[in-house]
Amino acid sequence: MMRKSRKQVYSILMVTTEIMPIAKSGGMADAVSALAQELDRGGHDVRILMPRYRSIERERLYRYPTPYTVRVGQSVYTTALFEGRLGDSSVVVYYLDYEDLYAREGIYGAGSDGYPDNLRRFSVLSHAAVQLGGFIGWHPHVIQSHDWPTALVPLAATRTTRRSEQRPATVLTIHNVGYQGSFPVADFPQTGFGWADLTDSGLLHHDEINLLRCGIISSDMITTVSPRYAEEIQTPRKGFLLDQELSSRKGSLVGILNGVDYAVWNPERDPFLDVKYTSETVALKSRIKKKLQEELDLPVDERAPMIGMISRLVEQKGWDEMITPGFGALADILGGTNAQVVVLGSGEPRYEYYLRQLAHRYDNLAAVIGFDERLAHVIEAASDFILMPSRYEPCGLNQLYSMRYGTLPIATRTGGFVDTIEQAGPRGGTGFFIDEPSPVSITAAVRDALKIWHGERNRIEAMQRTAMKERFSWESAAAAYVDVFERAIEVARSSSRAAG
Repeated sequence: MMRKSRKQVYSILMVTTEIMPIAKSGGMADAVSALAQELDRGGHDVRILMPRYRSIERERLYRYPTPYTVRVGQSVYTTALFEGRLGDSSVVVYYLDYEDLYAREGIYGAGSDGYPDNLRRFSVLSHAAVQLGGFIGWHPHVIQSHDWPTALVPLAATRTTRRSEQRPATVLTIHNVGYQGSFPVADFPQTGFGWADLTDSGLLHHDEINLLRCGIISSDMITTVSPRYAEEIQTPRKGFLLDQELSSRKGSLVGILNGVDYAVWNPERDPFLDVKYTSETVALKSRIKKKLQEELDLPVDERAPMIGMISRLVEQKGWDEMITPGFGALADILGGTNAQVVVLGSGEPRYEYYLRQLAHRYDNLAAVIGFDERLAHVIEAASDFILMPSRYEPCGLNQLYSMRYGTLPIATRTGGFVDTIEQAGPRGGTGFFIDEPSPVSITAAVRDALKIWHGERNRIEAMQRTAMKERFSWESAAAAYVDVFERAIEVARSSSRAAG
């Protein structure tokens, strides 16, 4: 646990569109929540600003009696501000309430389509973050924005702060560079900035507005969620046309590996598990597997290795390579081995359809479309392997959870997987790498893992024990973020002195 003693204590405002357990679309929600709470335990004054979605009940929150007026260029939005706490922590969560923009079921859109007014929605949120201090009388040292929806915060902080004032330092955290927030140039007035900023601040990119590019250029410091990913996004292959901008900021770009909340992900105390186990009693996983086989109507067979997949059903996660008809690896695995595969996730309708079709064809596949927290924990515990064939992976969290549960990852050699998994070898290892995201390579890696599972069970159990003892703590991650915040504060001070 991170403890502050001799170092400076900072006030930090995180601006996000999702956070566990309030609103979640992907792994960013887990990361923001865990980081905020770890910084809070370290003595920092951490607060969060996010939209109040329809699912967030007003009745449990404190409402500020005065309307919060947010200025976005020439437009004025009269909003309400609510306040609550993040779980049992002392982290304050502010909810920006403006029904026309945020009172919706989805965070970003309905199904796989984004809302047509997302540029306006998230521009208002970004300006509200910068103006919040003047409304509540609390001025953060640092504003940390997360991904493209809040990437306008750095520019807004620069444009809003008077020359005589010390502006807050800004840190942009990129959870996935593949999602950038691109919009038609005709919608630019919705951002609240002058037309000169379209080109001067990096908003214009390939004849479109690009929010993430603006954040990369405008922020004092940039972080992303693993050291390997920080290197990869500076290359044309994985930079998604922003590699040059990221390379030009490489001195300000830091990769910090996400951690795991081991109070939540712990097979010794997991409330979702009927059978608890440790690294020394990892063989008890077989009992959990048997119960899951019964629950999902899979053949009850202790001789069948179980492969779990907990994933968004999107292209990035390798689902083209897995289930495209006549092409995907999943049919080869199901038809050519005795492995059972359990999939939990939702996403693009075509992938959901293909999964249902395969589940009707093969009795060794169970596909649960949607998300269920209990089932996610049970799959992690019951499975012998977790399959993660991503085309790219900024950090990845499921491989970290899986390792704690003695479930060996089979993952593409990319991003955070490289930083966290040790390839199986004669002297041990904690998982298996897929050389490239292709059906042939995926199937080959799975077959290699299954061969060892069938023929060298002692070796598998030794790898499981090693994996369960690995630790990826938020304490060390939070300390690294504090170092970045300190660098950002110094950059902001220097720029304020230069401007003055």
